[in-house]
Amino acid sequence: MNYRKTLLAASIITSLCMSAAAFAADGAPTPSAPAQDTSSQSTTTTPAPAATQETRDANSKKVTNLVGVTVTGIRASLQASINTKRNADAIVDAITAEDIGKFPASNVAEALAQMPGITLDRSIPGTQRVSIDGIDPSLNLTLLDGHPVAQAIWLYGDSPNRGFNYSLLAPDVIGKLEVYKSPEARLPEGAIGGTVIMHTVKPLDVPSNTLSGSFGDNYNDMVGHGRPSASVFYSWKSDDNTFGVDVSAQHHEQFGDRQGLENYGYSSVASVNTAALAAGNTAIQKELNSGAIKATDQIPNQVSATNFQQTEKLDSVTVNLQWKPTENFSSTVGLMYVRDNLDNLNQSMYPWATNSPGGITSLTEGPNGIITSGTQAGTACLNNLNCVSTAHTYTDNNARISTITTKGIDWQGEYKGDGWRLNGQVGVSTSRDPMEQAVKEIFYGGGFDWSLSKGPQYTDPTTANNPAYWADNGWGGNLGKELYKAKDTYGQLDFSKDFDGFLNELLIGARYSSHWESQVLNVYTGAETLTLDQIGYGGLSDLDGSSSLGLTDSSIHHVQTSGSSAIFNAILGTPGFGTAQDANSYWDNTFNVQQQNSAAYAQLNFGNDDVHGNLGVRFVHTKFTDSGYNVPGVCASADSFDCTFPTGFGYVTQNSTRNDWLPAFNIAWNLAPDFILRGAASETVAYAPYNQMAPYFQANDTVLTAAAGNPDLKPYRSLNADLSAEWYFNDTSVLAVSGFYKSILNYIVNAATMQERINGSWTIPGYQTSAAALIATGQCTAAGICDYNVTAPVDGGRAKVKGGTISYQQAFSDTGFGIRANYTYSNASTATGGALPYNSKNAYNLSPYFEQGPYSASVSYGWRSSYLAGGYVAGAPATYVDGYKELDATAGYEFNKNFSVNLNALNLLNSTYRAYLGSKTQLSEEYVTGRQYMLSAHFKF
Repeated sequence: MNYRKTLLAASIITSLCMSAAAFAADGAPTPSAPAQDTSSQSTTTTPAPAATQETRDANSKKVTNLVGVTVTGIRASLQASINTKRNADAIVDAITAEDIGKFPASNVAEALAQMPGITLDRSIPGTQRVSIDGIDPSLNLTLLDGHPVAQAIWLYGDSPNRGFNYSLLAPDVIGKLEVYKSPEARLPEGAIGGTVIMHTVKPLDVPSNTLSGSFGDNYNDMVGHGRPSASVFYSWKSDDNTFGVDVSAQHHEQFGDRQGLENYGYSSVASVNTAALAAGNTAIQKELNSGAIKATDQIPNQVSATNFQQTEKLDSVTVNLQWKPTENFSSTVGLMYVRDNLDNLNQSMYPWATNSPGGITSLTEGPNGIITSGTQAGTACLNNLNCVSTAHTYTDNNARISTITTKGIDWQGEYKGDGWRLNGQVGVSTSRDPMEQAVKEIFYGGGFDWSLSKGPQYTDPTTANNPAYWADNGWGGNLGKELYKAKDTYGQLDFSKDFDGFLNELLIGARYSSHWESQVLNVYTGAETLTLDQIGYGGLSDLDGSSSLGLTDSSIHHVQTSGSSAIFNAILGTPGFGTAQDANSYWDNTFNVQQQNSAAYAQLNFGNDDVHGNLGVRFVHTKFTDSGYNVPGVCASADSFDCTFPTGFGYVTQNSTRNDWLPAFNIAWNLAPDFILRGAASETVAYAPYNQMAPYFQANDTVLTAAAGNPDLKPYRSLNADLSAEWYFNDTSVLAVSGFYKSILNYIVNAATMQERINGSWTIPGYQTSAAALIATGQCTAAGICDYNVTAPVDGGRAKVKGGTISYQQAFSDTGFGIRANYTYSNASTATGGALPYNSKNAYNLSPYFEQGPYSASVSYGWRSSYLAGGYVAGAPATYVDGYKELDATAGYEFNKNFSVNLNALNLLNSTYRAYLGSKTQLSEEYVTGRQYMLSAHFKF
């Protein structure tokens, strides 16, 4: 297989070189380089295909005229997007100008959801995870003006991944957005699903002294009030159109409120019964004897009523400075600053039935061997710092501080010679988030009933709602400080040469990029135990927003703290707090990962009146430098920084390199003036999440088990084929059918493997008894080389994804009405029979709109079928998400060409996000996030 790949890549290079020689012999260069899309730069520029220079110029000018902010209105912006798709060599979808602002969208991800083949995961307020053609969000690539943007994680304890956080960017700053579903050799590597390229507006593309902006209010009906938002854009350029500056500033606030149920795993009836009998409780055994329940049935550990609350405050400034002293030379500097405050509070109230089996009095079996309800007897204790009870209910209070600061500077330059073009781009982007989390866990000992579908209900609600019966009860909580940093550095040089004839352009280029991420986690323990009154009582919770889930009254209304400040103050108020630190938390969650890519490509563009496309190959040399802690079992057991690491353990660094040849081919046939047939074939790679590549290793040297990272992980690799048929039956309408096939040769799974390793505890005094036993059973040699059962991400999975999309867009003459709709089918299969993360077999969107005179309105309805969330990527637990539907709407009125108002409504159905384990009766989590209403006033001059 490797030989055939190398031969294919070598053949492409040979053909490119021979073609270049033929150009020199057969024809002279054209007098001038073709005009190009002025919103595109070196890594994103492809001339429109055609047989002659005049046709190419005409096509390019058509695209250019549609890119600027002068494109207004739903119909005009949709027409601009159609032209981008129609003129592309590859399979591309686009959103242009007010298309993003006009259709319901609180961020760029919401706007992307209107495209065929794109689905969103909405597990938390403020959509972030975007799938393309059923591929995991981490396996896509997102660029801003052709370059990466460094991203720090915002949620304390989250697993970093390569997906893009679209909540960082408001739709206001984007002039155009393209999704490449088939790659070209000139585009950066790192995507299997697709490459998303966002273009900001440039000052020389718009009239001088352009001023626009908006201000408004974002209201969430579960919170009951709103938050302000405002944005302003100003662009100026000199009279001779040689220098320009534009500035975009934004302040955006919104409430996020997620209410519902969570369940933290399952235990077998057999194991819980064993513990119950040991505590003298025979109630479970009696039900087993009667046949009412089975030993193999699964009991939910904790059914939690949960509430995640967040107030986001985002401030951003982007600046573009553009200098074009001559027709041949241009230079653009882009500056970006984003400060996103994402403080949040997560409160979960849950009875822990399996932790107190001595109090279980009854269990009820439901479908598929799941225990769906039960009853627990207990004793409530007044001021219960040391309460002993056979019923345990806890309320976890996680107060978090999170502020991401992202900065970037990007330079792009272009020089156009006589039939040739030279482009360059360099830049750097940094992001950091010094997160903190304070945790208080309060306890109540009274009895309760619980239901897997409705949550807990207290036997004595009056006592349960009295804060005097709640306290820490033995554990005072902790404080975690997690510093996450990321940095991207990049440089690229591209050269293109135009030729007459069918083979009309040769592009060659080189790119270097370095991505670095680091995480350091320090967890401080030793906080004093307090009663709820001492921490700060905040009255009863109000989870009425989740009433559609049918929750019990105790789930909706229960005691809570008075907020984040009370939790932090309770932790930090402990005398001498901050001296006791958890060593394992530091060792397990501290890493540095650097990825350096050196790439070169050659691409040949071809075309005439009937056919156009490109053929190319990209070579990528990748170097990984990964650092993390290798912890022996004796130190893990001691959980102390005083433990001395044996030789070969401690903070270790590992390097690895690899080379990849990535061919790409795109072709489009103009079968009729209004009908295009496209085809594409390519090989692509994407890379593992950064934390999975850290060489950490934490072992239990007695039972010989370990958890580890894997710095030797190979990239995800995919062989791809795409087809698309597009009928443009008028200027604002298109009917398109596409098909895609991806054979993923390597995807990454978490698996247990046997590894021979040195036992780090082998020479530790007191370990000799364990060592002798391990030698006797053949698990270790006398020298301490042992067979460990290591759970780690590994290579080797294979999968296939095949499917297609149907998209339809039409404006109905002069009626003002129009529609766009799409359907996606994506069927994924793996060699092991498992599901691929984030792959929904069916998804569709339907968006009718109206625009006439001063009035405009649109409605968008989207649905996707069930899918696996997490699993293989970023080490997340494998849970299935039920089918999800979304209904959004917008309405606007334009007073005149300068002033308008707009009302956006999102999630009008207050849809339920429901996740489950092996079967739909095995609930994992169930949430609602409320309806959002955004009223805004807009101005433009």
